[in-house]
Amino acid sequence: MDILERFVTLWVVIDPIGTIPVFIAVTAGMASAARRATALLACAVSVGVLLFFLIFGQLLIDALNISLLSFQVAGGIILFLFALTMIFGEAKPDADQRAVESDAELAEDNRPSPAIFPLAVPSLASPGAMLAIVLLTDNNQFGVGDQLLTAVVMVSVVAIACVFMLLADPIIRLIGNSGAAIISRVMGMILASVAADAVLSAVLEIVRTGAM
Repeated sequence: MDILERFVTLWVVIDPIGTIPVFIAVTAGMASAARRATALLACAVSVGVLLFFLIFGQLLIDALNISLLSFQVAGGIILFLFALTMIFGEAKPDADQRAVESDAELAEDNRPSPAIFPLAVPSLASPGAMLAIVLLTDNNQFGVGDQLLTAVVMVSVVAIACVFMLLADPIIRLIGNSGAAIISRVMGMILASVAADAVLSAVLEIVRTGAM
């Protein structure tokens, strides 16, 4: 498998473009510096997760006897549930509301950072990306050199995703919080459709092949 094939495969499963609506949705109420920090942290965490699967993924999958289709169903359900929060979630508060709600925000500091969920996992480091990394670094098919090449390609794709998220910042400044809320709901519908398609295609493949 050459470098172009690896790049296309990882581009599809990591989906840098598809991460943009998720990033806009979860960072619409943040300051510019916070959005940049969120993008960088999400990419760093996703690279760490995918490198973990590159090194230990084959042992883990073999030990648990988990199939790619099972991962695809699980990832689709998680993305669908998050899409529902994008569609029905409350709009981001205005500046004066944020001042009134500062105590509530402090109380919520224990919540996972949006950079971790949903941006790093499962948007960038999706179940499909984890399994693709495992398949592209199969010890029975690929040597250390090929595995290092896959790691470099993976980091490159995540870096491109980071650039896309950083470019979302001027978009948010242009449309404002109200525009972001509208886009969030529209993109939530699109994300829900993508998630449903992932689940349905996996179920149809299971029915067709009888594989689990």
